[in-house]
Order: sequence, then structure tokens, then C-alpha cells
Amino acid sequence: MLEVSRLRAGYGPVDVLRGVDLVVRPGEIVAVLGANGAGKTTLNRTISGVIPVRGGTVRFGDEHIAGRRPAEIVALGLIHVPEGRRIFPNLSVRENLMMGSYRRARANRARNLERVFATFPRLAERTRQLAGTLSGGEQQMLAIGRGLMAEPRLLILDEPSLGLSPLLVEEMFSLIARLNAEGLAVMLVEQNVVRSLALAHRAYILEQGEIVLSGAAVALAADPALQKAYLGL
Repeated sequence: MLEVSRLRAGYGPVDVLRGVDLVVRPGEIVAVLGANGAGKTTLNRTISGVIPVRGGTVRFGDEHIAGRRPAEIVALGLIHVPEGRRIFPNLSVRENLMMGSYRRARANRARNLERVFATFPRLAERTRQLAGTLSGGEQQMLAIGRGLMAEPRLLILDEPSLGLSPLLVEEMFSLIARLNAEGLAVMLVEQNVVRSLALAHRAYILEQGEIVLSGAAVALAADPALQKAYLGL
């Protein structure tokens, strides 16, 4: 579904990504894990077309998407829910959700809106409420719901658990599992190593713009190098 090969990208004269290779297959949850500054958000933004590709290839389905505009990539069904939620605070919950189908799946807005409300009953109770007045957890639900409005073939989630309480973190990971069980492929980009490895099928560890470990999530969770670096074991 998504194949990234020898990807290079960065800002100004500096390469942040230095030859990244990764694959997401249909129906998978693939975790991309790493500390702050590892290049995770740059990877997401490059795949999504926000940052230019300096080298390598990005293929989504049958399409080569390196160099494509973000709107074109969205139209293909690759949907990126960015770090920090990036909702429209002065628009209502309903208006935010409608913005999710601006480029893709506009004809199915009513059906997809019902699906989002079924997935997030709390949003259904707050359709007219300004998004900026929602709690942090509700804003994250809204950001993901907005992504679902576009009928994604692949959903990239950038730090969905960031800033949430432990209870809401568990709720968020349970939601990702439910979406995947319905057939949605997810690329989960996170700092929460333990919870992500428990959820994902496969994982990649990103350090200083390079993949340093990859494989089945169960195997990586038991890897002594990862346990020492990330779990303090």
C-alpha cells in the first residue's frame, strides 16, 4: 500500500531523513517509533507532500507520489492526522468534520458523518460546540474523525496520545485497534513505545533520520537493544 525507499528530506541545507525505507501493507498497523527529534514528523510531512522529497521514492498503491501536491495525495486516500490536532478552533465540531471531506468523499458526507458520530458519541453530543472549547481528548477525537470523513485507505496518525491522560491514552489505542479491525491500514507514529508495540503488527525505530531497527512488533518488544534504549531495562 505504502512503500518508501531511500527517502531523503529536510529543511534548508540539513537532511533530516537520510535514506529511510519502510512499507505499510493493506490491513496493517505499522508503528514508527522514536524520540523527539528523530525525524518522525518530518517523515509524515514528506509522505504527505508538505515537505519536498530530496531523494528516494514514495509509492502509494499504484501511484508514485513524491513531488505531488498534498491535495492530490489526499485525493488518493492517504490521510494524515497531524501532531497537535490542528483543528479549526473557531468552527463548530460539525464544521470541522465537514472540512475533512472537502477534497475526498464529498458525496458521502452524510453517511460518513454518521459513522464518525457512531465512533465518537461525545462528538455527536457537541456538534454545534466550538472546537476550541473541547477538551484535549475530544479535540484528538475530532482530528481523527475529520480524517475519517475522507474515507482513508491509509491513515497516518502523528502522536495521537500526546498530552492525553493515561485513561484517554488507553481509549485512543483501543479506538485505533477498532478502526484497524474494520480494515483500515494505520501508520502510527508515536513516542509511546510500549503501547504502540503491543498494538502494531510491525514497527520501525527511527533515530536521527535513519531506521535502526525494524521487524515484527512482538520481536522488537523483546529486542535487548530496544529495551535498553527505550524501556530502561
